[in-house]
Order: sequence, then structure tokens, then C-alpha cells
Amino acid sequence: MEQASEEKKRITFTDQMRLRFRGVLDPIGGFLNRIGLMPNTMTILGLIGNTVGAVFLSQGQMTWGGLIILAMGPVDALDGTMARLRGEPSEFGAFVDSVTDRYSELVIFGGLLIYYAQQGNWTAALVTYFAAGGSVLVSYIRARSSSLGYDTKVGILTRMERYLVLAPTLVLNIPLVGLWIIAILANITALQRIWDVRRQMREGSKES
Repeated sequence: MEQASEEKKRITFTDQMRLRFRGVLDPIGGFLNRIGLMPNTMTILGLIGNTVGAVFLSQGQMTWGGLIILAMGPVDALDGTMARLRGEPSEFGAFVDSVTDRYSELVIFGGLLIYYAQQGNWTAALVTYFAAGGSVLVSYIRARSSSLGYDTKVGILTRMERYLVLAPTLVLNIPLVGLWIIAILANITALQRIWDVRRQMREGSKES
């Protein structure tokens, strides 16, 4: 019972959203499979779309860039759905998906960083840097802990939450609001995961 409760706590908001929208994603994923698209194709299309959005951001066209990035959210979710429906989810596919997600985030932050640097707004550029750094650390800490035999999914701002914060603020042309939120909460999330891994290690050493 205690283990089941612990596992429930470790289900991320991203996992919950995938389960909640399975009824929408499965028919679309099934259709894309039937017309011959591959899951990795959707992964690459998501990266390309986010890169196009980042180009708009770098030119100060926040709303257009935000709309493109907002549209890429469902595309990013479809590759895993398609692989599952094909009955062929692979470790390499999951690896490519995870790496591509990091690239997508970084190109978006990169577009914003270029824009603010061109404007000479170094405070905004610094906030963008901390938002990007916190976002990458959240994912890195989980990957590094996994290599040590621990799994940490805790935290108040995982990838789905970051997407739900940033995309709408871009569309509404208030990107700094989203960037400040991510810069603060993503780094807090990184610290939460460090603490969670430390707790797991301590509990493991006590049991042994």
C-alpha cells in the first residue's frame, strides 16, 4: 500500500495529461499511423515547428511565434501515442523524443535570448538564461539520478507545466511574465529533485 502511494505521488502532471487526453490523441495517432507516418517523423516535425516559432520570437513577433509553439504541443505528444498504438515503443525512440524535447526548449529560449540581446535588454536576456538553465537541469537531474538507480519525477514545474506557462504568455505578448515564472520555479523544481534523490539515497542506505 505504501509503495503504491509512493508511485502515485511520482506520476507527473505530464503523465496525467497524457492519460486524460488519450481519448483524443489515440484516434489522431491511429490515423497518422494508417497514412504511413512514423513516430520519429512526428518527433522531428515538432522540433522543426518549434524552431520556426523560435525564429519568429527572435524577430520580436511573439504572438505568431507563440501560436506556432502552442500548435506544436499536441504534435510533441503524438509520437509516443503512435509508437504505443503500433505496439513498438522502443528505448531508442524514447531517448530521441527526450533529447528532441530538450532541443525544442533550447531553441525557443534561444530565440528569445537573441531578441532581447538585439534590444540590449540584458535583464530580460539574463532571465531567459536562468529559465533555460533551470529547464535543462530539471531533465538532467532526473536522467542522472536514473543512471544511479533512482527515479525522481517530483517538482512544481515539469516540462508540461513549463509549456503551459510559456506558450500562452508568448501568444499574449507578455513573454517576460512566463520567463520569470520559469526562471524561478524551474530552478526550485531542480532543487526539489536534488532533495528527493538525497532522500531516496538516505532511505536506501538505512534499508541496507
